[in-house]
Parts: sequence; structure tokens; C-alpha cells
Amino acid sequence: MCLAIPARIVEIRGDMGTIDMEGTRRQVSLLLLEDARVNDYVIVHAGFAIHRIDEAEAMESIRILREMASLVE
Repeated sequence: MCLAIPARIVEIRGDMGTIDMEGTRRQVSLLLLEDARVNDYVIVHAGFAIHRIDEAEAMESIRILREMASLVE
């Protein structure tokens, strides 16, 4: 199973971006998004930012993921 994760873009260099996922930073490709900007929230899957979402939606997704993780523990 694959999981797409919400993250915030903190830096852009060319077609690559640095995203922050709850304090963890990763490099992702921005090739699939038009006009990606720093501070945009995006859905990340397999190293690609695939969809832009608003902050409220990102925060709700993160809350749900935390809740699911707590149930597994």
C-alpha cells in the first residue's frame, strides 16, 4: 500500500523542492505542479509533489494520520 503525505514546500531550486513533513525535510520533484511556491502545502507521493492543497486540508490530513498511527502503537 502507498500513502500520499501532506507537506509544506520550504525551498525551491529549479524543478526540485525541499518539503517539511512534521520536521522531516526531503527533496521532491515539482515537475507535476504548475507554479509551485514556497509555503504551498502539497500532497507528496513517491518523491513527487502531485497536488496542491490548502493549509486547513493539510492540517486535517496530518491530524488523521497521527490518529491512525496512535492506534497502531
